[in-house]
Amino acid sequence: MDQPQICNVRVTLPHHLCVLANLEGEVVLPVPSPVTQSSILDALEARYPMLCGTLRDHDSRKRRAKIRFFANEEDVTHDSPDQSLPDVIASGAKPFMIIGAISGG
Repeated sequence: MDQPQICNVRVTLPHHLCVLANLEGEVVLPVPSPVTQSSILDALEARYPMLCGTLRDHDSRKRRAKIRFFANEEDVTHDSPDQSLPDVIASGAKPFMIIGAISGG
């Protein structure tokens, strides 16, 4: 049986989550293909368990309300978390960006 291809995916996080995970800048994660929002978050939480529950709910595994996802500079927050992301994300050419939503009035 063939092993899934492993992609080196670049991920950027909001500053407060970088502080929590003791990171500086972006992180490169090995993610099995197909690369999806879910597979990236699984890899991120496996490497940095202190981030569990910060990006998605512990029980439902749904995205937290104030978190947004961008792939290839496009908002993919409301896309299916199991939808394949663009090749530029899977190849590491561009980062998968996780940002905190800005709200106010």
